[in-house]
Amino acid sequence: MAAPADQVGPGATGIAVEVNLGDRLFRWGTAAFAAGTILILAAMAIQMTRASAMSLRHFGLGFITSTQWDPVRDLYGALPYIYGTLVSSFVALLIAVPVSLGVAILLSELAPGWLLQPASFLVELLAAVPSVIYGLWGVFVLTPWLRESVQPPLQKAFGFLPFFQGTPHGFGMMAGGMILAIMILPTISSVTREVMRAVPSTLRECALALGATRWEMVRTAVLPYARSGIVGAIILGLGRALGETMAVTMVIGNRAEISASLFAPSYTMASVIANEFTEASGDLYLSALSQIGLLLFAVTVLLNVVARLLVWRVRKVAAR
Repeated sequence: MAAPADQVGPGATGIAVEVNLGDRLFRWGTAAFAAGTILILAAMAIQMTRASAMSLRHFGLGFITSTQWDPVRDLYGALPYIYGTLVSSFVALLIAVPVSLGVAILLSELAPGWLLQPASFLVELLAAVPSVIYGLWGVFVLTPWLRESVQPPLQKAFGFLPFFQGTPHGFGMMAGGMILAIMILPTISSVTREVMRAVPSTLRECALALGATRWEMVRTAVLPYARSGIVGAIILGLGRALGETMAVTMVIGNRAEISASLFAPSYTMASVIANEFTEASGDLYLSALSQIGLLLFAVTVLLNVVARLLVWRVRKVAAR
């Protein structure tokens, strides 16, 4: 007896196959949407590569290692911008990771019921604030506070270290890193919380049954199991920090120099594109800016792929 046309039966491979025309159209449509996102990503990479072709031919790998950026003489090097991007992102992770991990542990393991929903809402609300608002807050609140209350004591206590030398201006690498830390905190804490919630409850129960305290249970059972997912969350936060533009541009000082001091102004790859793209008049100038965008694009995509693989690994292990 033949199956009705609106039912789904197993195909030759044992996988359910749609025999209804509407189901097939829906499957093809969703597959087309998924393929479209991949094509858009590929088109972006191709277009940026084409726009960067002149700079790639002219400078080669020296573009990454050169510190010169002189549009008058058509000399371009991306090293100061790469340095500013990496160091500001590292400072952001140094601040945001412990705080995010603490927030995730509180919300997934320790928070009472009356605190869980309001605290989760407030943390997620940080991700909804526009970056320009963070930038304005940084200009009018964060940088004066750093200049008057944070950087002078740090210079007095640790001035023998190169990281805390120079004149405290407020604007600079420290301000950029702190703004980024606030912006990536909800990303890291939200993903970490979901990864920790995927840890089987039997692990928690076994640890508690053996006499562990709540903190010992988290430290010995939950965190080791969720380690790779937490690393994925950190990499996702790093990906956002690398690509953040407006807020960092407003507080980092925008000076293309390499300095060990956190008080010194710096520049990021995203900031130089935003500031100079409209002013670029020569073809080589535009190509150099496009090559910076290509570098940033490649690093961001790679980090996001690695992060997704790590988070997927945790969920796969939890599903066993």
